[in-house]
Parts: sequence; C-alpha cells; structure tokens
Amino acid sequence: MCKEVNIITTIVELVTNVIAPAIKDPFELVDVEYEKMRTDYVLRILIDKPGGITVEDTSLLSETISPLLDDIKPDPFPEQYMLEVSSPGLERPLKTKESLLKAINQYINVSLYQAIDKMKIIEGVLTAFDGDHLTIVYMDKTRKKTITIPYKAVAKARLAVKL
Repeated sequence: MCKEVNIITTIVELVTNVIAPAIKDPFELVDVEYEKMRTDYVLRILIDKPGGITVEDTSLLSETISPLLDDIKPDPFPEQYMLEVSSPGLERPLKTKESLLKAINQYINVSLYQAIDKMKIIEGVLTAFDGDHLTIVYMDKTRKKTITIPYKAVAKARLAVKL
C-alpha cells in the first residue's frame, strides 16, 4: 500500500507541475487527484474561476490538458485512466496557504492530525490566517467560541456548507 501511495503522490506532483503553467487566468488550478475507482483509475483536475466554470470551460481545458499529459515521457501512469476536468464544487479543498487566505470570512471544515481542545474536526468561520495559525469562530452548542490552530496541525481543510 505504501508503494501505491508513493506512486499516486508522484503522479499528482508530476501532473500538477506539467499542467499548472497551462492553466491561465481567469482559471485557477484547485487540485489534482489520482485514484482508483472500482476497476478504473481517474485523474481528476479541479479547476475554478470567478463565477464558476461551465461545461464549455471543462471541454476547453480538457483539450488543453490532454495533449500535455500525452507528452509526459516516460509515461508515469501504470494503467489507463480517465481524465476528468471539473469544478471543485461548494466544498472545495483548501490545500494551500493562498487558498486559506482567500477563504477568510468563509465557513470551513478543518480536520486535524491530533485533537486540540478535544476536537479533531472543527467547522466554523475562518476569521484570520497569518500563514502559521488559523483563527476560527465556531459554535459550541449555543455559545460562540474562538480557536487558534497551528497550520502544521491541519490534516485537511475545505469550504463547508453551513446547515
């Protein structure tokens, strides 16, 4: 399993490095995922732009990205895969410091490597991010509370839909 994780990480990094320069404004490369779904591999490229992306945008970007992937030598993909270019959706991942800065004043979900104040998952409004610490205002039953989380403690972060 560890070898497979390393191969996936290498493929994601390689694909990101190859396609990132081709993703021009107004588009933003949000994430690259490579995973096995049942019997098939899927290379998912998540792209966004202000106002969201259209079907035409995904088609145009697929036509831009596909030849770049075909030109990678040696071929890094162990098996055939399906290329999927899509929107990150409402709960888009926040994988970089830049994406967290853009998410200030938005409702987010943060998973931690280890619990802080007996919590491993926190949902609330990201009120500040200085590059080293996130400040989140969240509800604890009926009370508003504030927590500061070291960036290095964050396993995953994403935008969240408040229900």
